[in-house]
Amino acid sequence: MARPDELTFAPLGGVGEIGMNLSIYGLGNRHQRSFLAVDLGVSFGDEEHLPGIDLIMPDVRFLEKERNNLVGLVLTHAHEDHFGAIIDLWPKLGCKIYATQFSAALFEAKCAAERNPPKIPVTVIPSGGRVDIGPFNVEFIPVAHSIPESHALAIKTDVGTVLHTGDWKIDPTPIIGQPTDERRLRELGDEGVLALVGDSTNAVRDGRSPSETEVAATIKKLVKAAKGRVAVTTFASNVARVRAVADAANAADREVVVVGRAMERVVQVARECGYLDGSHKFRSADYYGHFPADKVLALCTGSQGEPRAALARIANDDHPQVTLNKGDTVIFSSRTIPGNEKAVGSIINNLVMQGVEIITDREHLVHVSGHPRRDELRDMISWVRPQLLIPVHGEALHLAEHAKLARAAGVPKVLTCRNGDLVKLGPGEPGIIGEVPAGRLYKDGTILEDAKSRAVVERRRMGFAGCAFVAIAMTEQGELVDDPEVDLVGMPENNAAGELLDDIVFDVVVSTIEGLPKPRRRDPDALGESVRRAVRAALNEQWGKKPICVVHVLTV
Repeated sequence: MARPDELTFAPLGGVGEIGMNLSIYGLGNRHQRSFLAVDLGVSFGDEEHLPGIDLIMPDVRFLEKERNNLVGLVLTHAHEDHFGAIIDLWPKLGCKIYATQFSAALFEAKCAAERNPPKIPVTVIPSGGRVDIGPFNVEFIPVAHSIPESHALAIKTDVGTVLHTGDWKIDPTPIIGQPTDERRLRELGDEGVLALVGDSTNAVRDGRSPSETEVAATIKKLVKAAKGRVAVTTFASNVARVRAVADAANAADREVVVVGRAMERVVQVARECGYLDGSHKFRSADYYGHFPADKVLALCTGSQGEPRAALARIANDDHPQVTLNKGDTVIFSSRTIPGNEKAVGSIINNLVMQGVEIITDREHLVHVSGHPRRDELRDMISWVRPQLLIPVHGEALHLAEHAKLARAAGVPKVLTCRNGDLVKLGPGEPGIIGEVPAGRLYKDGTILEDAKSRAVVERRRMGFAGCAFVAIAMTEQGELVDDPEVDLVGMPENNAAGELLDDIVFDVVVSTIEGLPKPRRRDPDALGESVRRAVRAALNEQWGKKPICVVHVLTV
């Protein structure tokens, strides 16, 4: 008798971290499975630890290998950490993509802004609609979040139903889009849910997330009270917040000027999709200087301190159209993502030194999270009543707290996993049954590198200790043709005693060569390695650091 198909789950990104989301569901046996991918997002590089790396993406080599069995990719919503890697990684996969209207339109606009993007077809599914993708039936269930058309996915199979929540919260008045569909989620619970794979971002925070309507009221009050120019920065994708800012500007008789390409793109797509109507007028940055100080509001990108985004340029006084002066106001309608504190702090300090008043979520309700707090997580569990809960979309602490909460709420089985774990959901006892290849890809300019890439590793080392370059010309008889050339990059000029490091290294190179036996001097590789070791040791002695050392030996 043939064994029944297994339903499996494997995260390739987004577990143990916030960002870089990619989940795969498999149906079949260990010899042959059909796979459904959910989301394909990015994380952002950290200049301190990953200099020059723009984006981090999940390693998809497992899906590449299973390309013929990959039946589709479904998008929960259009945030970068959920769809930002598609342009770079889709050519490796080649599968159909399924999304609702706003996500598809924003993706199309994103492609249009790229140089020579691949032609990637997207099948548009209506919000609340269903689609058969291979052996999976996928239903798009509306949920509230900080971008229009966010959806939980009810993934139905012969083995059972999985609810993949995506990013969500409970907000009965979200301003734009539908609130979380409690009725349909309760119906799913009545039908029976095998597993709930759920957002853990705010699992450490008690209570409930405030509503976007409350934020809108606060912003309206603050804009009305402001005396000079006003700038508001927020996540470009938060269309509800964009609309709230536009409404606040209208109430205060101010014109809204959009500053930053990402914001311009989202406003355009939101208009096309009917989320912003004719009462919301948005002008380009060229108009900023044409309005009196008390009649203009700049809606800016750069809430996370991005160095070339609009607000950073304004704070550095190098934006070509937009300036702020003493008495003006900047509202940070966002929360700083961990890791961005220094960059955001630098912008705030620059603005304060210019006499600009700063308003953040520390003093006023100008931002709310798009993720559920603990009471909302309990509501979801009570509606859906899953047999199994797997926390995702969070760091280790968030996953552990979500797991504890689920156990306390009576979920029969709770399982925590990490990227690369292969989890059997059913039939029978769920558990981790193996591993699949998982890792990270780094976008370096236009090139994707793996974590062990020479470029990534060496650049980090160069950022810490510089690089020593040595060029040596030798005769075939093993004699120096001329003095060696030494170039020290990213190092002090002098040691603690005031002696030139260049001279010290030069003497070490010459003495090392002269101290080698003739056979070793005639071997370029052996000579180069001896000099390399000697130079690194000398610099470590004189400076206390071991730089990269590159030695070129030319035989003439």
